[in-house]
Amino acid sequence: MKKIAYPFLLLRLLYKNKVFFLLSTFCLLLFEAVAYGQSPNCYRITFSDKNDSPYSVNRPEEFLSPRAIAKRERFNIPIIEQDLPVNPHYIDSILNFSSEPSQIIATSKWNNSVVIFYPETENSQNIIDDMVEYFPFIVDVLPVAYYQLPFFSKTLVPTLKRSSNANEYLSASCDYDYGNSIDNIKLHKGELLHKAGFCGEGMLICVFDAGYENFNTISYFQPLYENGQIWGTRDLVPGLNDVYMGNAHGLSVMSLMASAIEGQLIGSAPKANYFLFRTVAPYNFNNLAEEDFCAKAAEIADSLGADIATFQLSYSDNFDYEWQNIYTPNDNNGMTSLISRSAFILAQKGIVVVVSAGNDGLAKWHYIGHPADAKDILAVGAVNKYGLVNNFSSYGPSADGRVKPDVAALGSDVWCVNEKGKIVHTGTGTSVSAPLIAGLAACLWQALPQYSSFEITDLIRKYGDRYNNPDDRTGYGIPNFYQCYLDHYAGVPEKGMTEFLVYPNPTRGELRIEMSDMRSGMLDMRYEIFDIYGRKMSQVSNLTSSIHLINISHLPAGIYFVKISTETGIVTQKVVKL
Repeated sequence: MKKIAYPFLLLRLLYKNKVFFLLSTFCLLLFEAVAYGQSPNCYRITFSDKNDSPYSVNRPEEFLSPRAIAKRERFNIPIIEQDLPVNPHYIDSILNFSSEPSQIIATSKWNNSVVIFYPETENSQNIIDDMVEYFPFIVDVLPVAYYQLPFFSKTLVPTLKRSSNANEYLSASCDYDYGNSIDNIKLHKGELLHKAGFCGEGMLICVFDAGYENFNTISYFQPLYENGQIWGTRDLVPGLNDVYMGNAHGLSVMSLMASAIEGQLIGSAPKANYFLFRTVAPYNFNNLAEEDFCAKAAEIADSLGADIATFQLSYSDNFDYEWQNIYTPNDNNGMTSLISRSAFILAQKGIVVVVSAGNDGLAKWHYIGHPADAKDILAVGAVNKYGLVNNFSSYGPSADGRVKPDVAALGSDVWCVNEKGKIVHTGTGTSVSAPLIAGLAACLWQALPQYSSFEITDLIRKYGDRYNNPDDRTGYGIPNFYQCYLDHYAGVPEKGMTEFLVYPNPTRGELRIEMSDMRSGMLDMRYEIFDIYGRKMSQVSNLTSSIHLINISHLPAGIYFVKISTETGIVTQKVVKL
């Protein structure tokens, strides 16, 4: 299993407090010595149903945010029993079954499962066997980990390392000076998509990684916090409670998307919003329970109303214990592993899911890993700046014959920021290429809000340079995001469609819709105004005049979309309310 795909970012535990570093290292070495060869003490228990649940699909506000509910309404995605949290009565029953201490370290409503941990007993397998026999609602049990908790639970209190000119790093527009980092996205014409005004504004990207060490203290990223672009964090690894310590892989991943460092490093979605998850242990211990942590993160991302989710991880056949190595290449069918099923379900909830294909191209297991095999997601392979495949990038197709990887992006010699706050030219791996695609996907969807997540995912595939001749290393190839925008931007009417002007833009309160051809005034016209969450703010039908005034002074400042419909077609225009 290659959980994290940067060869240049080794697992780190070095902090300024050297005593803490030495103590932590000693404890981890001791943990490793004790842990290897151990029997499991963490089990994934799957339940049969959600009978008598205190939750209801008629009260989604109890488990989904307003943004998530609005997305479901916008794309006609039903709220079903699958969305209900795991039945708390079942959880209480298994926790109270034995007098031995136990705790739940992960839950998954989509898979209707929990992971239970027995910290002080060697009798856990016997307890589980008795529990399965006693409770008819338990349908499956799988050992997933051996843990000694806590690893450490010290909370880092950040000291802001802010330079006096930090604000200069945040551009006021999308016309950036990329410096050498232009190589990161020019294969996809991403800089032209930015210049057209689409840098991820209003989009929410959820990132799943092993840690974001120092991200919150490096001056380059302070504007993200000042602008409210970091919506939150969640540490899902047991025993840890601060995503900003322990590992710097996610820091560099974030720099590939969120940086706005003029003349040096511009990310693929510098104006997007972000939520940061830790789902991978920051130490070199690989266990099946991390699939459960990822599943939980996916469900939280859905509940937040995320637009994009990106997984920088890949699981295959290299877990810590032999009893965890349950997968073979034949299981790369998108549905066998829990993490792949969860990525697939996440895509069904109206989210574009972007996943690293894996770095096993030169390994015995040279295929894509999990969740890259999931259906309806984008698995991203790696190429160099000339578009040639990197030899470490994992092979497809999926076990059931689907094209994998789906697309490819730059995966070597990529510019990014390291944990010391230095801009370096050493990014390598498919967990470099995946965030580049994830950020540009956010910008593309911002530009094409009339499309669903499935349609955006499909468009990215269709605009790959190998779409008509896919292969097993780059899939449909290197996607051209700017050409996709040009061909599908709804603000430019299709041939034969009535043309409209919507101005002034930006506006402080009044918009004018004007048909370019006065004879078009005989057409019935309807306009609708949506906010960035897809909620309809107003509409007027049966308009026959060639000029119409719209008063939006009552709406809060922000980004809106005016959808104009006539018998000749539909056009959507982004407008900014000041």
